Order: sequence, then structure tokens, then C-alpha cells
Amino acid sequence: MHTHIIAKLLAPFYRPQSWGRRCGLLLGSLTPLSSLLLRCWVAYAFWISGLLKIQSWDSTLYLFENEYAVPLLPAGLAAVLATAVELIGPAILALGLCGRTAAIVLFLFNIVAVISYPDLGSAGIEQHKQWGVMLLVCCFQGPGKLSLDELICSYLFPANVGAVRSALKRENA
Repeated sequence: MHTHIIAKLLAPFYRPQSWGRRCGLLLGSLTPLSSLLLRCWVAYAFWISGLLKIQSWDSTLYLFENEYAVPLLPAGLAAVLATAVELIGPAILALGLCGRTAAIVLFLFNIVAVISYPDLGSAGIEQHKQWGVMLLVCCFQGPGKLSLDELICSYLFPANVGAVRSALKRENA
């Protein structure tokens, strides 16, 4: 009896021609675009930070020598590495080239940034948490269909892409 009531309530969302099912299909078709937007959004934050470091290199060195407590690295080397990560990482993440690797590198960099700057404040910590979650989504879901990773895989390994997609469809069915 209860199963019948539940099925009746859920039917508008799961019948093949229902509005709920159509909305789900429409939203699903937008997934590649949403992955691209997410990658670009989080990449932008790191890219701007890298540009600021380069534009004011003396200030960057001062901050790494006196404000940031980067563990295990000399201040000058830490400044160069941080700037490189903030310029290269976002570029390859936005392009979706080695997307998961870029997301992991930026995620770890984000953690080091929070640890290294004790005066970040609660608003700064919240912002870094948001970036961390966005990077984890990029890491777990991959860069998506609108990425260089997808283009490279479909061009160089077309049989593998089809096999992987079939396996994923069977797994999700």
C-alpha cells in the first residue's frame, strides 16, 4: 500500500515523458557547460592572485619573507613556486588539460596558503573553503566534455573513450 503511494508521488519525476524527466535531461545536457564554468571560476581566483604577485614582485618577496610562513622552503623559492602554481595551474585547469592533476595541485596549494598565512581571517578562510570544494568537484568529476582532456582522448584513443562511456553507462544504469 505504501509503495503504491510513493510510486504515485514520484511518477511525475521518473516517467519517460514527464516534465520532471525532461527537466532532468535538459539539466544533464548542460553538465559540460557547468563543468567549464566551474573550472574557469576557480581558476580565475588563482590566476588573479598570480598576476598580482608578478606585478608587484618586491611586495611578493616581502610578504613571503615576513608574513607568510611557508613550511620547509626558503622565502624566495616559495614566492617563485607560488607564483608559478598560480599562473600555470589555473591556465591548464581552465583549458581542461590534465584537469584532475591541475585541480589536485591547486587544492594542495590552497591548503598550504591557508596554513602559511595565520592572519587570513574568517572571511578569507571561508573563501579558501569554497575554492577547495570547487577544486574537489573538478578533481572527482574531471574536466568534462568541454576540455582538452576530452578532445585529446577522443582523438588519440577513440576506442578507449567509447569503452569507458559504455562501462559508465552500465555502472550508472
